[in-house]
Amino acid sequence: MTPAARAQAAIDLLDEVIGAARDGGPAADTLIARYFKTRRYAGSKDRKAVRDLVYDAIRRAGERPESGRSALLGLARDQPDLAACFDGSPHGPAPIADNEPVAEARPLPKWILPRLAPLIDRAEQAALLDRAPLDIRVNRLKATMDMARAAFPDAMPIEGLPDALRLPEGFPLDRSDAWDQGLVEVQDAGSQIIAAICEVQPGMTVIDLCAGAGGKTLALAADMAGQGVLIAADTVRSRLQRLAPRAERAGAGFIQTLLLDPGREASALGNHEGKTDVVLVDAPCSGTGTWRRNPEARWRLTPDRLARLVQEQARILDIAAPLVRDGGRLVYAVCALTDAEGRGQVDAFLARHPGWRAMPQATPPGRLWGHGRLLSPRHDGTDGFFLAVLEKS
Repeated sequence: MTPAARAQAAIDLLDEVIGAARDGGPAADTLIARYFKTRRYAGSKDRKAVRDLVYDAIRRAGERPESGRSALLGLARDQPDLAACFDGSPHGPAPIADNEPVAEARPLPKWILPRLAPLIDRAEQAALLDRAPLDIRVNRLKATMDMARAAFPDAMPIEGLPDALRLPEGFPLDRSDAWDQGLVEVQDAGSQIIAAICEVQPGMTVIDLCAGAGGKTLALAADMAGQGVLIAADTVRSRLQRLAPRAERAGAGFIQTLLLDPGREASALGNHEGKTDVVLVDAPCSGTGTWRRNPEARWRLTPDRLARLVQEQARILDIAAPLVRDGGRLVYAVCALTDAEGRGQVDAFLARHPGWRAMPQATPPGRLWGHGRLLSPRHDGTDGFFLAVLEKS
């Protein structure tokens, strides 16, 4: 592909990403994979160059652009070589006309800024669009840190997390024997911190109430040494089904899965009321803390959607509370940096449930924020999270 043809391919893909963000369609990664699946003529260098253009344009535009062309024109303002590709050549974009709409350079949507925790200043906001590292967790059901270091000699330890390693960017983890054998799992350091503050022990009864595909469930399974009752619950069958093969590979066969009926979760969980040592609520959220991994998600979030998520988080917390035994813990986490989903959500929970209190963490990560703590890419080198540990008196 010529440089101009790569630019046009990026425009075509950006049009698809913009449409998907508007209409609730597939993620950018999925759209890019589909695009090149039908274009076998594109070599690996072409695919990488086009992908980089697409993601650079996405990261640059905090607001959803008018079109793929306007998104790439914005990028071309900063890159003269890219601007030269708008030359009208075969398979390339048409020349740039006067007064064409150009996507504005802005890291985040304007409307979200007043809703972010005040700790997230301009430098923090810019860091939300940095490229995310590749973190792995050593699976102690099958391996030791020494075994993982031998398998990945270029990996760096992550301070404060005894099972965490950070791999070089672009490392082909899925081609390694250690990955294939379940010795390690991909897991951001922030997610590993959330599992660690649950402080689960072998023999406990633990519920991961919004388990999804089970990344944190597997970390809890390792901390429990495969002993006790560990239930991964979720309302989405397709997500929960992805846990079974992962658990088998990790040697965590004792995990139980529970598919919940939306709106009727409490009835399915009734047998565990007042009997659970730890309930983890990693609630559905805005994902503002993971925009460096999914930058086009900024174009999907709206004020109305955020308001609905806040309501859903409160509802799930109220479902979780009766499950916890006296003296037990409810760990609340969101990969979000808005105050309504974090500090405000915990404040509201404690006001509704006077028999609960917020617990300090023995080795606190991040920064103290309300009754919890805030993690962010710039301050902590992790995805952005709010987390809090609540204890039932």
